[in-house]
Amino acid sequence: MAPGLKQLIVRNGGMELKEAVIRTLSEHYRVPESLLSGVFGTKPSTGSGFFLFGPGTICYGSCTSSIAANLEDVRLYDASKDVRFDRSGVHLPFDPDQVIENLRCERYKNSLVSGREKIISSEWALNSYYFVRDLLPVSFRRQMQRAYFGDWKSKTFPTWPVDVTVDTLHETFLRLAMEARTVYKVPFIWFWPEGAPSCLMMTHDVETKAGRDFTPQLMDLDESYAFKASFQVVPEKRYEVSDEYVQQIRDRKFEFNIHDLNHDGNLYRNREEFLLRARKINGYVHQYGARGFRAGAFYRNPEWYDAFEFSYDMSIPNVAHLEPQSGGCCTIMPFFIGKILELPLTTAEDYSLFHVLNDFSIDLWKRQFELITIRHGMASFLTHPDYLVEARARKIYETLLVYLTERTTIDKVWKALPGEVDHWWRARSQMQLVSQGSGWEIQGPQKERARVAFAVLDGQQLTYEIAGDSAEKLSAPRT
Repeated sequence: MAPGLKQLIVRNGGMELKEAVIRTLSEHYRVPESLLSGVFGTKPSTGSGFFLFGPGTICYGSCTSSIAANLEDVRLYDASKDVRFDRSGVHLPFDPDQVIENLRCERYKNSLVSGREKIISSEWALNSYYFVRDLLPVSFRRQMQRAYFGDWKSKTFPTWPVDVTVDTLHETFLRLAMEARTVYKVPFIWFWPEGAPSCLMMTHDVETKAGRDFTPQLMDLDESYAFKASFQVVPEKRYEVSDEYVQQIRDRKFEFNIHDLNHDGNLYRNREEFLLRARKINGYVHQYGARGFRAGAFYRNPEWYDAFEFSYDMSIPNVAHLEPQSGGCCTIMPFFIGKILELPLTTAEDYSLFHVLNDFSIDLWKRQFELITIRHGMASFLTHPDYLVEARARKIYETLLVYLTERTTIDKVWKALPGEVDHWWRARSQMQLVSQGSGWEIQGPQKERARVAFAVLDGQQLTYEIAGDSAEKLSAPRT
């Protein structure tokens, strides 16, 4: 057993809380809590705002350092300047658990929403749009959407095209803990099964009758490149969902999930309406035996997820610059929101790429995939059979499949259905790493698929090693 950690203490001028950093690091890394004993946090006693913690790492929460009400009005203060080491450990000027949850659950977004977005996302505006939507020519709708997203390049947070703020913070907190105890190697349970360096997940949202009817051809295309995917299906009003359609998807080992209720943009209109719709969604979840869900147009409110009865959600983008509801969870890893596992969308959806950015190439997808996998994250993709009916879009998607087939084969990336990621991440959350003689042993469900890894302090940066892996080191560079 390595010598005990010195105390990593978080002070904020408020009530002291125990084990804030223990919880944060243990949930993410599955580090043995015995190695993180003496870790403390504090209950925030000030208002929330934006601040930096290291170059380019924007945080949101309470902090004894200077905070900004919004990103534009005040130059952000770098709170890393207030990190203090002494004989007891490391002192941080904020509660890291609060900051991470604020980012993952997008509690910062009201400070970023523009006046235009508030007007357009209001109840009357949404109701008016969806009332006339089907009467508007497709070309006109796309012109409206391009105008709405016209200022997306000016948004500085979250960081486009992939934001890894939460993942960087986890690495920084672990690095500080290691520096506090003057050790350079800490064991943890690797993120993905069988030591895979990263994960790839393919999903398809079916929005129209044309998309439903194209589902068999899309499954043919996916299978021709050895891919399986999930299909999120709208259960009400859009089109008929026959038992034969559901069974066809499952018979071919693809996954069937629920996509909103009727995709009218009003799921989160108000709490009363939401609860009525959530009960109906839960009914369809049980009727179809589905475990996953994605809201229409990525509308979301993580604070209300306790009303749902599915196992995992896929409604929070990593960066939502090109979605009707802005924000982003700032992580490329799955995470729990209560009992729901969130599998964030970490790449641009096909509609945004083709019809908002007018980019009929896979260049952006390639760049996002590379940024995600170099940080050992989950590259989740979303395409729609409704748009892939068009030959031009389908050709670009097939080009993506060719690229991903090559990369996943060479890099040994884990290709998984969302349900498989859900099973794995839940099992990993129950695993424990225990000292066994001179080494470490994993205990818990699916332990045979898990691998012991080590976080290695290399100067001011962490690198990862997987026990028994010939690659020796897996870098975790800043992006």
